Amino acid sequence: MSQGQRMAGHSLHGPTDKERKYDRQLRLWAASGQAALESAHVLLVNTGTGTVGFETLKNLVLPGIGRFTVADGATVKDPDLGVNFFLDEVCLGKSRALCCRDYLVELNPEVQGDWFPKDNADLDIGKLISLSPPFTIILYTLPLNLNHVRSLEIHAEQHNIPLLAVHSSGFYAYFTVKLHTLLPIVDTHPDEAATADLRLLYPWAQLSDFARDLTGDIDHQSDHNHGHLPWVAILLHYLEKWKAANGGVMPSTYSQKTTFRDFVAQGTRRNNPEGGEENFDEAVAAVMKHVSQSSLSVSLQEVFNLEDKAQISDHQVENFWIIAKAVKQFYHMHHQLPLPGGVPDMKAQSDVYMELQSIYKSKARQDADEVMRMVRAMTGGERIERHEVVLFCKNAKFIKLLLGSHDAPSIHQVVENELLNDELAETTGFQTPYSLIPIYLALNSLASAPKASPGEIVEHVTNFVPKLAGNQRLFQVAQELSRSDSGELHNVSALIGGMVAQEMIKIMTGQYVPIDNTCIFDGIESRCQILRLSLDGNWAGHGVDA
Repeated sequence: MSQGQRMAGHSLHGPTDKERKYDRQLRLWAASGQAALESAHVLLVNTGTGTVGFETLKNLVLPGIGRFTVADGATVKDPDLGVNFFLDEVCLGKSRALCCRDYLVELNPEVQGDWFPKDNADLDIGKLISLSPPFTIILYTLPLNLNHVRSLEIHAEQHNIPLLAVHSSGFYAYFTVKLHTLLPIVDTHPDEAATADLRLLYPWAQLSDFARDLTGDIDHQSDHNHGHLPWVAILLHYLEKWKAANGGVMPSTYSQKTTFRDFVAQGTRRNNPEGGEENFDEAVAAVMKHVSQSSLSVSLQEVFNLEDKAQISDHQVENFWIIAKAVKQFYHMHHQLPLPGGVPDMKAQSDVYMELQSIYKSKARQDADEVMRMVRAMTGGERIERHEVVLFCKNAKFIKLLLGSHDAPSIHQVVENELLNDELAETTGFQTPYSLIPIYLALNSLASAPKASPGEIVEHVTNFVPKLAGNQRLFQVAQELSRSDSGELHNVSALIGGMVAQEMIKIMTGQYVPIDNTCIFDGIESRCQILRLSLDGNWAGHGVDA
């Protein structure tokens, strides 16, 4: 059966039940992302009230993760019923892990759920790890026994498993993403308007010929043709005229671009009876964005800088670094990245616009082919498929490398920087929101002493970070946490559970850009702050001493 027949058959029968069920998310992360979710096994190690953990799982079960395991040694008590949507009176005295597992799988029968422990024994992380198949990603809630935290961290590091920790109490919460190696994200889904790379200052022969053929007699064209020239051809035409009048130098400074923009605008026919010249308006509007030198993004420069130092953990990551090395060679050879090949929408005749698209796509294929040849010449490059190279070339400028705690500032450095920012906001009078770092530190303090008073929370934090002594914001946070008595508010935990699930999906699918590496939430002011800080040591993410 030919491809056309298969497509005709598909359109005849319509979408499958699965495609209808997951239609919205397939639009977000496509079939490849859905397949990654369906092959994932998520471990939740739950403690305390545990609401935020189950809310996170809910938001993973609904889009169809393959499997989850709940590790929770608690039995259901009356207070649980007030903060956990997945429990009712029938569950009282039963395993919280089992009851929540049962209700969660009802949301999506295609998802498999398991629970631990099954023999009413104490939670034994070592036993759980030894009995379970490999996990794709692990989430634990705080406060958690410190020995359990260490066991999870050791296991995650040994098997290169992303590890997340979340703590929700009262109106405050935070979660962290702990990565044990550099995590590259190629399919970052940048805004289409930002991805267009038209190479107007460095056109290749085919593009130049195309523009020259269209605009060679621009002053004598009919109003219809003049009003339907694609703005790419218009700018290339006027760039050639500018270069001829300025000693071969292209407009580069702001003032030069402003003058060039006016120069292009002068070519507009003011009395065109064919409906105006929107194409010239588009050309004028595109000058500042598209008549510019191309440059490496900060994130891609990081990739190039770390290309020889990256720790290889599996074939997929190794493939990334091989392709990155090839793209780096391509860039040094041509002083340009491979062409993405996309063309923005513009006013033009359909056949002309399609020809312009074809020119850019053809050049993108040529660049990808060249990178592919470089990849094949490298050790390990023989197993890399072309679609991986094409995706990398298309998104090269927007690739994001998550560094985790690699070279992250210490908590003391972060606190010092955040306090300086707060002081600057006060002295300048700008309404810059205060830093949320006191929430992170106070919640960490609460993880080791859940029933601490405001004074004890402040003392614990300031003993570790003396610079926060006398900080009014820290005292206010400590009062709220003490008032909440380590309890969770369901609406706050539901919101945080959605946020955590979103980050887990990004990591599992390898799409979009996960946070790097800590997100702090203030439910009173309804705002978040993302900070990079070192998660090593005895402070960050610790739990209750055994």
